[in-house]
Amino acid sequence: MTFGTTSVGSPLAGAAPVTEDEIRSAGSLAARAVGVTKVYGTGDARVNALDGVTLGIPGGRFTAIMGPSGSGKSTLMHCLAGLDTVTAGQVFVGDVELTRLDDKRLTRLRRDRIGFVFQSFNLIPTLTALENITLPMDIAGVRPDQAWVDTVIDTVGLRPRLRHRPAELSGGQQQRVACARALAAKPEIVFADEPTGNLDSRAGAEVLSFLRSSVREMGQTIVMVTHDPVAASYADLVVFLADGRIVDQLPEPTPDGVLERMKGLDR
Repeated sequence: MTFGTTSVGSPLAGAAPVTEDEIRSAGSLAARAVGVTKVYGTGDARVNALDGVTLGIPGGRFTAIMGPSGSGKSTLMHCLAGLDTVTAGQVFVGDVELTRLDDKRLTRLRRDRIGFVFQSFNLIPTLTALENITLPMDIAGVRPDQAWVDTVIDTVGLRPRLRHRPAELSGGQQQRVACARALAAKPEIVFADEPTGNLDSRAGAEVLSFLRSSVREMGQTIVMVTHDPVAASYADLVVFLADGRIVDQLPEPTPDGVLERMKGLDR
């Protein structure tokens, strides 16, 4: 599989490799960045957060993005998710180019086609777990697919807690509510930014297991930014950034394998 200028074996069993030419066309990719540059500031304060990144995100797979502090990993995720603009290059979700959309259409695309899970759970404290899960659809005036919502609730294991408000839930349960909310509307892709950063190891493992099962059992596409080698080992593929560029990839990661690659980036 090719990302940027680096080729590695495909983590998708039996799948043909994804070439850079294929990244530049829609294909079966859930999202893609083509020659993306993101610059902050000018003159002496100029920072190249992303430097010509070309990346394809395979559909129905769990991709983790890692790198040292300041490597551009969160910036890349924000650009892929339409939360931040690019200085140059193109970003696509499916066959829709985000970099050509006005604010109204971009907001609609994020609402209808993208799910988000953040380190802070972002739950409404006065709503129950179930009300938090269905809130985006309620705001959009969309009737939930009840069978799908039930599947998500059962997969995340929260049915006994649906009537509880966030203050009555543990941190792990709150994050699972946030994950269920992200998946309830059947998004094409879910972006997770340090989703276990505020959790202990046990609660973090519960959330990561749910994200992985949503990929393997429900065909969801997950892109996760993390600094944790254990968290990254739940993914199908880890993409490593340094100085705003993709410098390495690791299919079928293990915690030790990820840690070894990260040590190499810190040298």
